[in-house]
Amino acid sequence: MVGENIKKIRLAKGLNQKELAKRVHVVPSMICQIERGSRTVSLVLAEEMAQVLGCDIKDFIGEGGRQDVRRDT
Repeated sequence: MVGENIKKIRLAKGLNQKELAKRVHVVPSMICQIERGSRTVSLVLAEEMAQVLGCDIKDFIGEGGRQDVRRDT
């Protein structure tokens, strides 16, 4: 759920995975894994992504809850 929402927002902002990864200082494969749901996103990274994408971190969570977000870094 979180990864799907990140992808939708990223695409709406016209960014590809490589561009987003560069702006939040991670490798593009990490963005891919997060969007596919095979990797959870830390709260710190989610906050950085929200800032880059110009949205609120709550937009990533959506209606489904917080199961895909870790509190550690």
